[in-house]
Amino acid sequence: MSNVPGDLRYTKDHEWVRIEDDGSLVVGITDHAQEALGDLVFVEVPELDQSLSVGDGLAVVESVKAASDVYAPFSGTVTAVNDALADQPELINSEPYEEGWIARLQPDNRDDIEALMDANAYDQYLIELEDG
Repeated sequence: MSNVPGDLRYTKDHEWVRIEDDGSLVVGITDHAQEALGDLVFVEVPELDQSLSVGDGLAVVESVKAASDVYAPFSGTVTAVNDALADQPELINSEPYEEGWIARLQPDNRDDIEALMDANAYDQYLIELEDG
Protein backbone atom coordinates (compact mmCIF):
# COMPACT_ATOMS: atom_id res chain seq x y z
CA MET A 1 0.00 0.00 0.00
CA SER A 2 1.30 3.44 -0.90
CA ASN A 3 2.22 6.06 1.66
CA VAL A 4 -0.37 8.89 1.56
CA PRO A 5 0.42 11.70 4.05
CA GLY A 6 -2.70 13.30 5.49
CA ASP A 7 -1.51 16.91 5.24
CA LEU A 8 -1.16 17.01 1.45
CA ARG A 9 -3.53 17.43 -1.51
CA TYR A 10 -3.47 15.08 -4.51
CA THR A 11 -4.37 14.85 -8.20
CA LYS A 12 -5.61 11.93 -10.29
CA ASP A 13 -2.28 12.20 -12.17
CA HIS A 14 -0.49 11.33 -8.87
CA GLU A 15 0.98 14.72 -8.05
CA TRP A 16 0.96 15.94 -4.46
CA VAL A 17 0.76 19.53 -3.21
CA ARG A 18 1.93 20.88 0.15
CA ILE A 19 0.88 24.32 1.39
CA GLU A 20 3.84 26.18 2.88
CA ASP A 21 3.68 28.79 5.65
CA ASP A 22 4.48 31.59 3.16
CA GLY A 23 1.50 30.64 0.97
CA SER A 24 3.57 28.99 -1.73
CA LEU A 25 2.81 25.45 -2.85
CA VAL A 26 5.32 22.64 -3.22
CA VAL A 27 4.66 19.95 -5.84
CA GLY A 28 6.01 16.44 -6.28
CA ILE A 29 4.89 13.00 -7.37
CA THR A 30 3.30 10.52 -5.02
CA ASP A 31 4.73 7.36 -3.55
CA HIS A 32 2.33 5.43 -5.80
CA ALA A 33 3.70 7.19 -8.90
CA GLN A 34 7.35 6.64 -8.06
CA GLU A 35 6.66 2.95 -7.33
CA ALA A 36 4.93 2.54 -10.69
CA LEU A 37 7.79 4.27 -12.52
CA GLY A 38 10.61 2.35 -10.89
CA ASP A 39 14.13 3.67 -10.40
CA LEU A 40 14.36 7.26 -11.64
CA VAL A 41 17.40 8.15 -13.72
CA PHE A 42 16.59 11.72 -14.84
CA VAL A 43 14.35 14.60 -13.82
CA GLU A 44 13.76 17.72 -15.90
CA VAL A 45 12.51 20.49 -13.60
CA PRO A 46 10.68 23.62 -14.81
CA GLU A 47 12.35 26.98 -15.35
CA LEU A 48 12.26 29.60 -12.61
CA ASP A 49 9.61 32.28 -13.12
CA GLN A 50 7.80 30.03 -15.62
CA SER A 51 4.07 30.69 -15.64
CA LEU A 52 1.94 27.55 -15.78
CA SER A 53 -1.75 26.82 -16.20
CA VAL A 54 -3.56 23.81 -14.76
CA GLY A 55 -2.54 20.73 -16.74
CA ASP A 56 0.59 22.24 -18.29
CA GLY A 57 3.76 20.16 -18.23
CA LEU A 58 5.59 20.98 -15.01
CA ALA A 59 8.41 18.46 -15.23
CA VAL A 60 9.51 15.23 -16.88
CA VAL A 61 10.65 12.21 -14.87
CA GLU A 62 12.46 9.36 -16.57
CA SER A 63 12.93 5.92 -15.10
CA VAL A 64 14.46 2.71 -16.33
CA LYS A 65 10.91 1.85 -17.51
CA ALA A 66 9.52 5.03 -19.07
CA ALA A 67 9.43 8.81 -19.25
CA SER A 68 6.40 10.55 -17.74
CA ASP A 69 5.15 14.09 -17.64
CA VAL A 70 4.35 15.74 -14.32
CA TYR A 71 1.48 18.19 -14.70
CA ALA A 72 0.79 21.48 -12.96
CA PRO A 73 -2.06 20.79 -10.51
CA PHE A 74 -2.97 24.50 -10.43
CA SER A 75 -2.06 27.72 -12.24
CA GLY A 76 0.90 29.64 -10.88
CA THR A 77 4.48 30.80 -11.25
CA VAL A 78 7.54 28.68 -10.47
CA THR A 79 9.48 30.29 -7.62
CA ALA A 80 11.94 27.47 -6.80
CA VAL A 81 13.06 24.14 -8.21
CA ASN A 82 14.78 21.20 -6.56
CA ASP A 83 18.22 21.43 -8.15
CA ALA A 84 19.37 18.36 -6.19
CA LEU A 85 17.32 16.18 -8.55
CA ALA A 86 19.78 16.87 -11.40
CA ASP A 87 22.44 14.78 -9.64
CA GLN A 88 20.13 12.65 -7.48
CA PRO A 89 16.88 11.84 -9.31
CA GLU A 90 16.52 8.84 -7.00
CA LEU A 91 15.51 11.23 -4.20
CA ILE A 92 12.01 10.98 -5.63
CA ASN A 93 12.14 7.21 -5.12
CA SER A 94 13.54 7.33 -1.59
CA GLU A 95 11.78 10.44 -0.26
CA PRO A 96 8.92 11.45 -2.58
CA TYR A 97 7.31 13.76 0.00
CA GLU A 98 10.44 15.35 1.46
CA GLU A 99 13.76 15.66 -0.39
CA GLY A 100 12.15 14.48 -3.63
CA TRP A 101 9.96 17.55 -4.18
CA ILE A 102 10.08 18.97 -7.70
CA ALA A 103 9.06 22.65 -7.64
CA ARG A 104 7.58 25.42 -5.53
CA LEU A 105 4.97 27.67 -7.11
CA GLN A 106 3.10 30.80 -6.17
CA PRO A 107 -0.51 30.00 -7.05
CA ASP A 108 -2.60 32.37 -9.16
CA ASN A 109 -5.70 31.41 -7.17
CA ARG A 110 -5.42 29.64 -3.80
CA ASP A 111 -8.99 28.37 -4.17
CA ASP A 112 -7.74 25.97 -6.87
CA ILE A 113 -6.21 23.87 -4.08
CA GLU A 114 -9.65 23.10 -2.68
CA ALA A 115 -10.47 21.26 -5.93
CA LEU A 116 -7.67 18.75 -5.28
CA MET A 117 -8.24 15.49 -3.41
CA ASP A 118 -7.47 15.18 0.28
CA ALA A 119 -5.63 12.09 1.56
CA ASN A 120 -8.83 10.09 2.16
CA ALA A 121 -10.13 10.79 -1.35
CA TYR A 122 -6.74 9.91 -2.89
CA ASP A 123 -6.59 6.67 -0.89
CA GLN A 124 -10.04 5.78 -2.21
CA TYR A 125 -8.94 6.66 -5.75
CA LEU A 126 -5.94 4.29 -5.45
CA ILE A 127 -8.24 1.49 -4.23
CA GLU A 128 -10.52 2.06 -7.23
CA LEU A 129 -7.51 1.91 -9.58
CA GLU A 130 -6.37 -1.38 -8.06
CA ASP A 131 -9.85 -2.85 -8.32
CA GLY A 132 -9.88 -1.83 -11.97
